[in-house]
Amino acid sequence: MADAARMPASDWPSLGFGAGLRAEHYADVLSAPAQLDWFEAITENYMDSFGRPLHVLESVRRDYPVALHGVALSIGSTDELDRDYLDRLAALAERIQPALITDHLCWCGVDGAVLHDLLPLPYTEEALDHVSERVRIVQDRLKRRILLENPSTYIAFDHSTIDEWTFLSEVAERSDCGILLDVNNIYVSARNLAFDPYAYVDAIPRRRVGQIHLAGFTDMGSYLFDTHSAPVSDDVWDLFRYTSQKLGPVSTLVEWDAEIPPFDRLVAEVDRARREAAANSPSATERSNAEPALDPATPGR
Repeated sequence: MADAARMPASDWPSLGFGAGLRAEHYADVLSAPAQLDWFEAITENYMDSFGRPLHVLESVRRDYPVALHGVALSIGSTDELDRDYLDRLAALAERIQPALITDHLCWCGVDGAVLHDLLPLPYTEEALDHVSERVRIVQDRLKRRILLENPSTYIAFDHSTIDEWTFLSEVAERSDCGILLDVNNIYVSARNLAFDPYAYVDAIPRRRVGQIHLAGFTDMGSYLFDTHSAPVSDDVWDLFRYTSQKLGPVSTLVEWDAEIPPFDRLVAEVDRARREAAANSPSATERSNAEPALDPATPGR
């Protein structure tokens, strides 16, 4: 691997708390004082743009750290990696100088057909070798390490032989990439596929986690649908508190991509994430546990 991709696994930038950059909020972001710490931009929305979207992204980048979050790398496909896509991604990264580049542990098409979806992988040794090698190729081309996000899933392959959390962790170790841990996706997949979301968090190596996602889902009755169209659910907040206790400070972002609220409402959701993380960090938890219990008859301090 390129030397630029050999940084220590724990050496991820500490960005604080941010939100996805969406066109509906361009004016708010450009005109408002700093209410958020950083922004995440969907890579493909800016990769081929030389108009207003790219101008806005460059303006935002002058004032904030930015992450590029892709949805079309298709790291799990059996098609050859799209070298033209990687060249355009590298050019955008050179122009924007993002703090992070991320994509999904999925495939998006095969035999040249692009399906415009984030499709699940079979978790097998063969797939593990395949994905790990492709991540190494991508990182060598970009001359930097990327983060892979755990997907939201609705079906599982019968012939999978590895748990998703083990597969994701092993890809990160073998390819020396990072993990974008989407807490909402863990909860959605756990409900849909009947596994323990807390066990998933326990299995992820802390030193590989460079970012956390939070979002809202839609309850379809028989399954949960990852729509990013609602506030973060109470159950996902519970899982985020647990994740914060396990992992400590990690750059955290709220995604809200449909039924997009006013900017102030989005900021309020990010502020809640900031408060929850601060209250549930390992140091805060240790301080709380160390405080002696008050005698019921003793006035509060």
